[in-house]
Amino acid sequence: MQRYFINQQFQEGSLVVIEGENFHHIVRVMRMGKDSLFYVVFPNGASAKVQIETISSDCLEAKVVQWETDEKEMPVEITIVSGLPKGDKLELIIQKGTELGAKEFVPFTADRSIVKWDEKKAKKKTERWEKIAKEAAEQSHRQHVPVVHSPVSLKELLSLAADYDHKIVAFEEDAKAGEQSNLAAILQAAKPGHRLLAVFGPEGGLTEKEVETLKGHGFVSCGLGPRIMRAETAPFYLLSAASYQFELMR
Repeated sequence: MQRYFINQQFQEGSLVVIEGENFHHIVRVMRMGKDSLFYVVFPNGASAKVQIETISSDCLEAKVVQWETDEKEMPVEITIVSGLPKGDKLELIIQKGTELGAKEFVPFTADRSIVKWDEKKAKKKTERWEKIAKEAAEQSHRQHVPVVHSPVSLKELLSLAADYDHKIVAFEEDAKAGEQSNLAAILQAAKPGHRLLAVFGPEGGLTEKEVETLKGHGFVSCGLGPRIMRAETAPFYLLSAASYQFELMR
């Protein structure tokens, strides 16, 4: 069943009004009519099944028929920080990372990032990333759309990291050296409600200087198992491990 994030706050006894892009998709794309059912998610994360009551030329009204009670969000809030990769790899990270439960995405301009951030195209690019996150959140029945930041510098990343309970940096050289315990230790130490920040490099990986800088600000360097993964694959490994730890094992 289709799912839509809306900006309207729910008011007891009132109908839900759908307009704009959501209205167009429901009526023009999905061809729904009176009495059709779909899900809406309100700004506070509450979600409900609704049924269409009326349809006009530019909006529709629907009534709540059943509230959702299942929790769809990861118990630990995970922010994925990715060194700007080439092509559309960041779009893949945002799309699949949203499906896997990430709370936020922060691109950063790493020393080995081949892509250079173009401020002239910044607004359009960020809007596209936000749209990808929203559509992936709807598809995967999330209760919140992940926040997608504009790219930050390493200095800005360090400032942002101050608000997190746990901070890790995935480092290829640690994996090559056989390090396999740090990630497991952090996941075991994390509790529901904690915030975890995970940094991943671009295609060429992070430099030792970048890793040392991060470690000097409280980050724990770790490997992600015995295999070396691509820049766009490593975040999925972490999110899958976290889902196993916090959702399948509880």
